[in-house]
Amino acid sequence: METQLDPMKDDLPLMANTSHMLVKHYVLDLDVDFKSQVIEGFIVLFLETGSRYRRASSTGEEGCQSQFDETCKIRAWEQGHVPVSNASVCSSKTEYNDFAVCGKGEEDTSDKNGNHSNEEQASGISSSKNCCDIENHGNEDFLLVLDCCDLSVLKVEEVDVAAVSGIEKFTRSAKLTDVSKELANLRNQIVHELVTLPSDRCKEQLYYYTCCSQAPGCGELLFTTGTWSLEIRKSGIQTPTDFPHAIRIRYKTKPEGRSVTWTTDQSGRPCVYTMGSPINNRALFPCQEPPIALSTWQASVRTAASFVVLMSGENSAEPVQLQEGIMSWYYYVTMPMPASTFTIAVGCWQEVKQSFTPAVQTNNEFSLPCSQADFRWHEESCGHVEYPCRFQSPAARLQRVIPYRVFAPWCLMKCCEEHLLQLIPQCLSAAYTTLGTHPFSRLDVLIVPSNFSSLGMASPHIIFLSQSVLPGGSHLCGTRLCHEIAHAWFGLAIGARDWTEEWISEGFATFLEDVFWARAQQLSHDEEKAQQELKALLRWRRLRDEVQNSEEELQVLRPNKESTGEVSESGASIVKHGLKAEKIFMQIHYLKGYFLLRSLARRIGGASYLASLRKFVYKFHGQLVLSQDFLSMLLEDVPEQRESGLTVESIFTNWLDTSGIPKPLLEEGETWKESRLVQQVSGEVTKWIRTNQRIRKSSKKKRRQDEVIFQKLLPDQLVLLLEYLLEEKTLCPRTLQCLEETYQLRDQDAEVRHRWCELVVKHKYVPGYGDVEKFLREDQAMGVYLYGELMVNEDAKQQELAYKCFAAAREQMDVSSAKVVAEMLF
Repeated sequence: METQLDPMKDDLPLMANTSHMLVKHYVLDLDVDFKSQVIEGFIVLFLETGSRYRRASSTGEEGCQSQFDETCKIRAWEQGHVPVSNASVCSSKTEYNDFAVCGKGEEDTSDKNGNHSNEEQASGISSSKNCCDIENHGNEDFLLVLDCCDLSVLKVEEVDVAAVSGIEKFTRSAKLTDVSKELANLRNQIVHELVTLPSDRCKEQLYYYTCCSQAPGCGELLFTTGTWSLEIRKSGIQTPTDFPHAIRIRYKTKPEGRSVTWTTDQSGRPCVYTMGSPINNRALFPCQEPPIALSTWQASVRTAASFVVLMSGENSAEPVQLQEGIMSWYYYVTMPMPASTFTIAVGCWQEVKQSFTPAVQTNNEFSLPCSQADFRWHEESCGHVEYPCRFQSPAARLQRVIPYRVFAPWCLMKCCEEHLLQLIPQCLSAAYTTLGTHPFSRLDVLIVPSNFSSLGMASPHIIFLSQSVLPGGSHLCGTRLCHEIAHAWFGLAIGARDWTEEWISEGFATFLEDVFWARAQQLSHDEEKAQQELKALLRWRRLRDEVQNSEEELQVLRPNKESTGEVSESGASIVKHGLKAEKIFMQIHYLKGYFLLRSLARRIGGASYLASLRKFVYKFHGQLVLSQDFLSMLLEDVPEQRESGLTVESIFTNWLDTSGIPKPLLEEGETWKESRLVQQVSGEVTKWIRTNQRIRKSSKKKRRQDEVIFQKLLPDQLVLLLEYLLEEKTLCPRTLQCLEETYQLRDQDAEVRHRWCELVVKHKYVPGYGDVEKFLREDQAMGVYLYGELMVNEDAKQQELAYKCFAAAREQMDVSSAKVVAEMLF
């Protein structure tokens, strides 16, 4: 498959050879410099041989200490190493690397193609393009391939972990024979023992990871950077088993790197954050991107004292002053996850405090009773690799609301205090009631800058929310918060083994969003049913529109079909359409996935279905899954459904492997129109159509006499009302004015305001152009396609507005958003 890794322009290559070697832990030691817009430092990778090359090693302890002592003597004689406590490698715990703050450091000696020659590096680094092969045929050197893009790699070296004080407890081997080979074997043995420590020694493990990351280097490694990868080799080493298992990479990011965005927050202060780039984190640090490469990490990040560093970490980091004006922040995780889930945000964030503790209802009506089977699942051992798992902790299993914090720019603190702070415990409690144990021990919520291209993004221990969810009451904020909280279980604790199966994450989160939000509001059964039918109709309309306006190939939830989950011999693969700019704005995987799960719930029954979801969570948390893992388990629990023709194969055929709207859904689409809340909207639409007709025919005096009483509508009802009115050919200016005044549309949530802006554009309602301009400026996560609507009317004023707004926002706009808008405008 390696020969096919040159991607089509919209396919994302995953280059890492994870079948040969796997990164088990990352230690990052970084400086954030806002003046140069560069993150600089080093990363240490602790590796294990991959599944294809793993071989049994001796477990004998005899001669262990004597070998360690002898090895240390030989090392001192050969290399004159000093104890690790005096090592020159910078560490947030021991010293501060001054040059990184000033933006100085080792010079980037790569040529424009990223190659390094002997002349270019004093250590003898050379290009490996023509002398190494990913398959390692014959006598060629083994290549470690990492995913890497838009990084300046300055130096790669082997780490002498054997120089760490007290590390002898991790040594066990036969006696020395060949000195140089045994030195290398000893280091690799230490790394193996360290990465395989039992979970009850995780604190000790983190300590020694830190010590090893600061150990001296013991030989620089040859490397080459390509467009998508970093290739590393050690001369004469031909197998992953013999390749160094601890390597340190000194590097710096580039301002134009696509994994992070440098911008300003809503208060005008500089900040940088990982914004969910299509290329994930490979422009932030060299890593293994394939989801199969589950790893843990720890990071020390230094920056000016006025900044706050937030990160995906189990601990709530407290900054440590290293020198005047410089603070260091340290985070870690002990649950192995894909490197793509690593998240960082550095800015002048303010923590939003609350003056009271909100009451979270815990009575039996609000709690979902657990069945006896639920308790049996808790007693079973977990199916994942060993780590300190909350599902096995009695205290964690009883924790309804995990500790949480909220951060925002200064100017949005009041808005967050009014709505967001009160919603978080309600939504967390509702999630616990539905699915049980929270997979993560704490939660930070950050309101990110206005250029964020989504309404929200979930990562381990941290959620990013767009400012667009804050105005207009609690509905949009609450539903989006529930969606992101659901990702803690589906998307993070349980991940897709094949990234093309996005529906496993987004479909489940969309389905559970409704369940969580209904419970957070403590709705009655009838209220919940009515709201969810209204939501289903809105999503049905959105799915119908998206199917009509997108490529068929992008509408398939399992595009690789029978090949889903397959990788090349080395572990490399491609993510189909992973770089397609418009894909980031598509909702197909959310909507079709949601409707599949809703359909299954309807056939099986709500209570039984949620019980199956809890069972799935307990069985597969900490693991990667494919569609058939969930579907097979679900159908095992309901054999009567298989007998009626519901099989994994039929679900693939009808829902996952085909484009367009699934056939079972076509039959259901009309039923939601009979819902009480939808019927109420239909009645209001009729009133507005009649009002519009009267306004067009009548004089001003007559209009004042024709008072119409309109009912108060829920936010989702308002969205549907405006969508229905968008289908009307003409609405006169006076009708639009009355519409805005009746519902105070400018003060509604972003979903409602978006439809209002569409009405303004369609009917060229000039008094509303200011609303459109404000929406495009402040709600960039939702405004992309408004640009297209401004252009399609071929109206000079509207096109001028589009050009003006884009010119003002383009520099700070998300790259994918800017590309899509530019294609609409130019």
